[in-house]
Formats: sequence, C-alpha cells, structure tokens
Amino acid sequence: MSDGTKSIRIVTTDEALLASARAASSGLKGWRLEDPLSAEDLLSSKVQSGDVILLDAWQRAENVYETCRRLTGKTRCRTYVVTDPDNKLAEPIALFCGATGTLRRPLSSDALRAVIERGSPRPELAAERRGERESRDLPQEMLSDLVGERSSRLVDVLIDPETGLYSYDYLKFKLDDEFKRAARFDMPLACVMLGFEGQADEATLGELASIFLNASRDTDVLGRFDQSSFLFFLPNTGPDGAFVMAERIREAAEKASLGDLVGDPLEIAVGISYFPHPDIKAREELFSRAREAFHSGQRDGGVVVRAD
Repeated sequence: MSDGTKSIRIVTTDEALLASARAASSGLKGWRLEDPLSAEDLLSSKVQSGDVILLDAWQRAENVYETCRRLTGKTRCRTYVVTDPDNKLAEPIALFCGATGTLRRPLSSDALRAVIERGSPRPELAAERRGERESRDLPQEMLSDLVGERSSRLVDVLIDPETGLYSYDYLKFKLDDEFKRAARFDMPLACVMLGFEGQADEATLGELASIFLNASRDTDVLGRFDQSSFLFFLPNTGPDGAFVMAERIREAAEKASLGDLVGDPLEIAVGISYFPHPDIKAREELFSRAREAFHSGQRDGGVVVRAD
C-alpha cells in the first residue's frame, strides 16, 4: 500500500471470530484488518506481497486445508489457519498443506502480534519454483512438493504408500473434522466405503486410485481404509451425488478390466451413508452405516448399497 500499511486478510463467516480479529489487530502499528474475503478473492489482485492471511478452519465454502493447498505458490503472503484450542492435529496438517502455521480462536493481540513480528521468508510463487502447471497429482506427490523434504515423516504417516491416497490415520482425523463441519453448518456429507474381495498388486491399486481421483472433486477426501477397501468423505454431497460417483467408479474399473492377484476381475462393492439423517447423531454412526452397507454390497456380489 502507498502509506506503508500492510493488511491482514481474513476468510470467515463467523462474526465472533471476526470481532476477535478486529480487537486483536486494533493495536498493531502498521497493520490493518481488511473486510472478510473469499478464497477466490485471495487468488486475485486484491492481496499484496507481505500481507497476512487468516483462514477460519470452519469456513463454509470448502475444507480449509484444500484452501491452503490452492493458495500455496499463488500468493506471497503468510497464511495461518485459525482453529479450535483443542485441535492438536491442526498445525501439522496445516503445515503439510502449505500454511505457515496456526492460530487459536478466539484471536488475541499477543498471538497475532507474535506471528507478525516473528515474520518468515517470503513464500515463493509457483512459477518461480517450477513453472505453472495444472494437474491432479496424488496427495503424496502434491503435498511433498508443497512442503519439501522436511515433510517426509509426516508424508509417511498420512499417505498410503501403495496408492498415494490418504492413510487410515488421516481418515480418522478427517471423519471428525468433516462431520463437525457438516453438523455445525447444516451441510450434507456423504460417507462412501468401497472395495473388493481378495488382494491386488501395486500397479492395480495405483490404477484404481487414479480412477477414484478422476471421479472426484478437489474437496473430496479419498483414503485407503485397509488392504482391499477405501473410505471417501464427500462434503456438500447428498446420497444421490455419492451414488453417481460410485457408479462412475464401478463402470471405470470394469472398463479397465482390473483383476486381483489370481486373475479374477475386481468386483467393486460400495456402501453409502449420509448426513443429515434422522438415525445419525455422531460421526461413528455415519461410518458404521457406510461399512454395513458396504458389506451388504459385497454379499450381493459387488453392488452399490445406500444406507437409507
């Protein structure tokens, strides 16, 4: 800015968080809090090099970690996820997805001043690192690229090595995260479990993972549950949308003539549960109903079963 003042840019629809941000920033010399923006605004010319971005972990539009991923390499701003005090996994996940760090809500002047005064190296733009490119990389490739070699231990924990999809440990975290968001904002959430009987080699698993990614959106969470089954969380998606995705996956797998280790065709069974639902009050119920429907589909020879 021409007067030398830098901006704090916030993405939130929470009036309480916005009020605490205003109070926390009011005494910061040389800084001012701008009106709330959307993630799309942050990707436009409205942000300047050196600004600080605050992302509400409970934003409605998309998963906050997906927002971090989209912003990485697109701005020269430090980015912080504002999360609940008891969320112990938020910081490693935020760093994993390209954020500078996390702040706890409600925001305080001391905490905000500390991150501004501490500073950090100016983030590079994607074009400066390797040239612009658009792709649908597997999470392992994408997130390793975002945070570099220092992320190797975290990548090992959060990514399944054979498929490149998210791991069981990350799925446990995301089940809680996505269910809380859906319940808080009264948004639909679909839980999809799918898989096959027997075992498959790594090449087949990789091809199957590619089919999953091609059938999904950027905001969907795709992970490997166990040896031969997978678990997906589809934000802002009802049972009909989940059914369409499941059928697309089954058709693509059949067209690819994928087989197990003994040469038998993979028969993909699918179970779908969804929220809101009158019988689902907790995240465990969302998962258990999807798993029961999945096992029912397996018994019927590989079909899609919706837990109505």
